[in-house]
Amino acid sequence: MLRKLLSVGGFTLLSRVTGFFRDVVMAAVMGAGLVADAFVVAFKLPNHFRAIFGEGAFNAAFIPAYARIRETAGAEAARLFADRVWTLMLIVQLALAALALAGMPWLVRVLAPGFSDESEKFALAVTLTRITFPYLLFITLTTLVSGVLNAVDRFAAAAGAPILLNLSMLVALAVAFLFPDAGHAAAWGVTVSGILQLALVLADACAAGVAPRLARPRLDADMRAFFKALVPATIGSAGVQIAMFADTIIASLLPTGAMASIYYADRLYQLPLGVIGIAAGTVLLPEMSRRLAVGDAAGAHGAQNRAFALTLALAAPCAVAFLLVPDLIMRALFGRGAFSAADAGAAGAVLAAYATGLPAVVLIRSMVASFQARGDTRTPMVVSLTAIAVNVLLKIALAGRLGAPGLAFATAAGAWVNLLLLYLLAYRRDWTVPSPRLMRSLAAVAGACVLLAVVTLVAEPALAAPLITLPRWRDESLLALLGALGALAYGLTLAAGLKLLKVPLRGL
Repeated sequence: MLRKLLSVGGFTLLSRVTGFFRDVVMAAVMGAGLVADAFVVAFKLPNHFRAIFGEGAFNAAFIPAYARIRETAGAEAARLFADRVWTLMLIVQLALAALALAGMPWLVRVLAPGFSDESEKFALAVTLTRITFPYLLFITLTTLVSGVLNAVDRFAAAAGAPILLNLSMLVALAVAFLFPDAGHAAAWGVTVSGILQLALVLADACAAGVAPRLARPRLDADMRAFFKALVPATIGSAGVQIAMFADTIIASLLPTGAMASIYYADRLYQLPLGVIGIAAGTVLLPEMSRRLAVGDAAGAHGAQNRAFALTLALAAPCAVAFLLVPDLIMRALFGRGAFSAADAGAAGAVLAAYATGLPAVVLIRSMVASFQARGDTRTPMVVSLTAIAVNVLLKIALAGRLGAPGLAFATAAGAWVNLLLLYLLAYRRDWTVPSPRLMRSLAAVAGACVLLAVVTLVAEPALAAPLITLPRWRDESLLALLGALGALAYGLTLAAGLKLLKVPLRGL
């Protein structure tokens, strides 16, 4: 499992690193003003729909069904099932794209009502969203093919596909002078990347002999079971997107720049989530599904405990850094070109608020696997909707007082509600069984985080003093030194804690 997680996590890390360079270039070119706000809406809209109809809902319903059919009825039956789902997905996405392109002004007005008062920003958002929306068609089909690949233990192409989004946008931003503005350039980069990502996973699926083909849809027992799982999973995914829609809607009502501040903070916050949390969930779901299909519940629980320990061990230092030095991180990473020190401070406040929920966010995918691997997508749906209700109510209550950071605090609170409810329900059903080794691992992680926090608070002013004379790269140098020192302190303390508590490294 560790090898698979590292494979997915490695490609996802590469994707996030290239995504970071993309965002650095975007911040320098666009800044955090009108064009950036309009592009963020154009980028979010197809991704909201993708998350509803694609990754979360589709994988939750498809991967366990595909794995079950492949184990019980053979590879050919599983392929026919995938072909029928592929055909239906293509029909639905083409219809959705046609409707959305025709009604784009209405969609933008619903998603970003605050833009309606600024005609230039609204018109630009409509134009850019019409450019980016076809991305939804390509990326949803990419998600389907990726699900097939994951179900047959091929993770690399699916995990690496998002790299093409970043490279495509970087190329587009590099030739932004050929477009009306940088927003147009980035928008075209998004759509072109969808074509490239679909081509990549299709090539890998062809090599593995599992590429989906067009087939006449038929509502047989397997398809009925798939839709029975898909509907609640879609509602659950829609619930998560409702909270994200609420972020966008409320942020559009805040002063210009709030949308961009949330975007840049969210991009850093998504780094550990994508590299660690989603990678662990991606590997864990098919692993648990296979083990449970042959009656190995103990093996499934063991795999989940290892995923929990690894996820927290890797994500916890990120949460500490985001909480303690968010302004420094934003200044060092994005503070150049059109992105001012004030922009960095605003985004840093949002990042610190997001960090309070990071441990919960990275564990949710692995916790949901307890239910999805058993074909239960209804319980995560109900839990998700409950957490979303808390999330949205808190957004409404906090946005007026705290602005953009209030939206991030609400997101963090919703994540904790989601995780704790999932854990309690799974524990009561014996669908998750925390082992003593997991508890010892978490104690070692907590001890290492305490020392990391102390080192960060003491070292930051001590390291900043001699760097003040540097004419350039002060923040970048300080962040690099602080990161190296923190990584050394955290790594040595964690290793010592694991040894003291008698937890072998493979036990993580």
